[in-house]
Amino acid sequence: MLNILILVESIDTNATSGAKARYALIKNLQALGHQITVLHASEKSIHIDDTQCYALKEPKWSLFYVLSRVQRIINRTFKYNLGERVEKIYGQSFTFFNDSLRFRKGLKHYNPKDFDHIWSLSQGNNYRAHHAVLKSKKWHNKWYAYVHDPYPQQLYPRPYNFVPSGYKQKRRFFRDMTEKAHRVVFPSLLLKEWMLSYYSPIKTKSIIIPHQIDNFNSQIDLPLYFNKKQFNILHAGNLLDLRDPSYLITAYLNFLESIPEAKKDSKLIFIGKTDSFSKVIKENIAKTSNIFATYTSVNYEEARQMQNKADINVILEARSEISPFLPGKFPHCVSANKPILLIGPYYSEAKRLLGETYPWQHEIDDVIGITNSITKLYKTWKFNEPQLLNKVELNNYLSSTYLNSQLKGNESKAVRL
Repeated sequence: MLNILILVESIDTNATSGAKARYALIKNLQALGHQITVLHASEKSIHIDDTQCYALKEPKWSLFYVLSRVQRIINRTFKYNLGERVEKIYGQSFTFFNDSLRFRKGLKHYNPKDFDHIWSLSQGNNYRAHHAVLKSKKWHNKWYAYVHDPYPQQLYPRPYNFVPSGYKQKRRFFRDMTEKAHRVVFPSLLLKEWMLSYYSPIKTKSIIIPHQIDNFNSQIDLPLYFNKKQFNILHAGNLLDLRDPSYLITAYLNFLESIPEAKKDSKLIFIGKTDSFSKVIKENIAKTSNIFATYTSVNYEEARQMQNKADINVILEARSEISPFLPGKFPHCVSANKPILLIGPYYSEAKRLLGETYPWQHEIDDVIGITNSITKLYKTWKFNEPQLLNKVELNNYLSSTYLNSQLKGNESKAVRL
């Protein structure tokens, strides 16, 4: 049994997909019998059974806090974005440094001798917990630094082309992290290989621990817009930037046109924020009542229940040459044991895991292929012979069993399914 101290930015499962993934990892570490202590910066107090969980308060009398508030006043009053200048000089925002201080203050109450590991788990592009451990040298030889996305953002694959302010300092910070950490943990083999081309220390210290299937057994009622007697195609999660649903919508409308009876018993549902794609979704909803969108986030338990009851779970990735990311909802879709309609690039971690011969995968603009897949799955559903995912090897890979094997020293043996 290991005694593990975890620094995590958020474990509020209703906040972000990242928080959901971190929560599941903590739950599975705890389920393996390890002693877990969690220091987190969630906006509210959160309880995890059999785990010591502490919400860290934001330091409100530090220099960084005062400077961040002065910056906000300048931004509001003079409409001048001081943040870009700050990040160009220091690489990070004053809020970033204040949150790092929050974690460092929390760490002062613990002794490295009392723990076998210290894990830093981040969220989005904020590696504040990592920065805190980097600044705490006595923890380095026990440090497991979890990396879920390329960093900084300029290292994202095309067509992402955002270059953040202070990118040179950000690169230096991340290089230092990969050098000082005892292990660098990735949820995706493709992400590890992608990042290795930028940070060479990763080669000798990486572990692949995918997002985890957790023990979900809620029986919360389904919302009224989700009729479990219908053939439901569900996209759960935010439609960020380049996750364009237009081709999927066109394919679904083509399906309805080819099988008119499906208008009575099928629905394409988007739950989560739609961001820049709200207009196109609204335009198509105006054409047919068979498409529905919430436009806002949905309660975690409600979303999981719909994923379990859906007939198709959609994973929609950006139009790109490669997607090294493992979507946070991937384990939820696998555990639902329903067909996953994977729409994304040819090189993709999700595709790698589902396998080259997996039938329900298409590139984003393959409207004909997507239409055919929806049609085939609808016909089997109509004849009461619904398809199941039935990927036992994936369930094992995403489980605490594989997690335990990695912790026991098989770090170099990343599974190639």
